[in-house]
Amino acid sequence: MPNVERGGTQISFDDGGNGPPVVLTHSFLCSREMWRAQVPRLAEAHRVINVDLRGHGRSSASTTAFELYDLVDDVVAVLDSLDIDRAVWAGLSVGGMLSLRAALIVPERVAGLVVIDAHAGAETRSRRLKYRAMAVVARRFGLGPVMPAVSRMMFGVSTRRHDPDLVKEWEGRFRAADVPSMLEYAGSLLRRDSILSRLGGISVPTLVMVGVEDTSLPPKYSDEIAAGIPGAELVLVPGAGHLSALERPNLVTDEMLRFLGSVHR
Repeated sequence: MPNVERGGTQISFDDGGNGPPVVLTHSFLCSREMWRAQVPRLAEAHRVINVDLRGHGRSSASTTAFELYDLVDDVVAVLDSLDIDRAVWAGLSVGGMLSLRAALIVPERVAGLVVIDAHAGAETRSRRLKYRAMAVVARRFGLGPVMPAVSRMMFGVSTRRHDPDLVKEWEGRFRAADVPSMLEYAGSLLRRDSILSRLGGISVPTLVMVGVEDTSLPPKYSDEIAAGIPGAELVLVPGAGHLSALERPNLVTDEMLRFLGSVHR
């Protein structure tokens, strides 16, 4: 598994398939394993670069404060290491937020966007208070005590009811996350800037998707993104919460392939 170093941080990624490049970035608390259902099918017609964001998966822990724009630079460093000038950036949650920012600050590196279960605004005051309270508990006791709340934030009611094995698997993965790194991520998300007023400056083809049951970043936020980007398409994913790529993998992959086919037509 290749790695690239940026500023003392090792960023781990997979690189496979042939064709126009697509770079995948995952949600907070997840890893590149989140895309396990999408990668094989995408790689049939695309070069797929699947990145573990800093502090997640096999990338090194994140021990200092950072911003979402630093994550953009991490992904650009991965692309540079592979001599890839432009790619479609596909991201879920944090991955979608950094992909939107990439289209604004390094537009020459972005051929298209797939933005899933994301938000272009700043965090609300009420949610900042909620997440700070959860961070206090996690800092002292680990992620175990907050796991019921995290699970409800990540998975829709349909998944929790009908696919408990998937929920149980990922709860185990969440518990194994590096707590200091996750606290740094929480800080970066709470501090994030609003880019709603800048979305009109994004000129690449864009697909926006969101789980209908997403209570973490509800569909209204994806509506705002799709309305703000000229020509963007919005797809609702029924029966899915925040981790729609895991919860409804076939539907999400079908829509991604359809969109990628139109970008590279």
